[in-house]
Amino acid sequence: PFRHEIRSDAVPWTHTNFDTASGNFTFAITTDLTGGERPGVFSTAVAQLAILRPELVMSVGDLIDGPAPIDTALTREWDDFDARARAMPAPFFRVGGNHDLTGTVLREVWKRRYGPTYYSFVYKHALFLILDTEDLTPERARAIFEARNEALQAAREGRSESGLAYYSMPERAFGDIGVEQAAYALRVLAEHRDVQWTFVFFHKPVWRNPADAEFQAIEAALADRPYTVFSGHLHSLNRELRRGREYYTLGTTGGGQNPADPMALDHITMVRMTQSGPSIAHLRLEGILGPDGQVPTARR
Repeated sequence: PFRHEIRSDAVPWTHTNFDTASGNFTFAITTDLTGGERPGVFSTAVAQLAILRPELVMSVGDLIDGPAPIDTALTREWDDFDARARAMPAPFFRVGGNHDLTGTVLREVWKRRYGPTYYSFVYKHALFLILDTEDLTPERARAIFEARNEALQAAREGRSESGLAYYSMPERAFGDIGVEQAAYALRVLAEHRDVQWTFVFFHKPVWRNPADAEFQAIEAALADRPYTVFSGHLHSLNRELRRGREYYTLGTTGGGQNPADPMALDHITMVRMTQSGPSIAHLRLEGILGPDGQVPTARR
């Protein structure tokens, strides 16, 4: 693919080892959109992704607000989000967060529209494993949903959060992985031992819950292969090393931010998969400019 007319041994370039290996590819990740969505941010990211042209776009959940357990209201929210996501030239892969899945009605709407809440696929020698950290019993999901709505109402009314049940529920921070889901993940990992890399996506940083035996079993099955984990939920960008692997909690792509947190930033994560592993960069939205030198105009 590289041709030139220079006949001398001296050439004005460093080398010709172009990054064109057949297994190489680039994908992007958007992170939390809701939980205090700021209008226009996600639409700006969509316009920027149209310029960056990744081959596919992943997410880490919280794609709609979803506070009301009403089928018609959730349908309108998903219709609105899907209209925005369809503006991306690349395929967009949904990952469910607590705003998308916590509560029986939310899960029913998701399954009717999008099928399973956890799934996997292979793209160019890389395995993508998508998990559901809202994998709760219907009774527990209902209790968390009601407690969350109580907390939202208190916030709207300016009441203190002290003593509210929602903030003492461990699933609020860490989520949960169920037995059936863990068995599915173990089967997928066993069936795809020959992949070059494994990427794991979910919403809540479930590895921080020492009582989640199901996720610990998944980590044990991952231990003998190279992998990277991406999550969201905390609205703050962080990277930690665990078991010799990189575990990320991403910032926001429009979600609410804590102004006192320097890592609460709007960004897109770009991953370039190479023969030696992934190269990861977090691009702040205000630094992604179009051909005219301006941040692309946000469309609804």
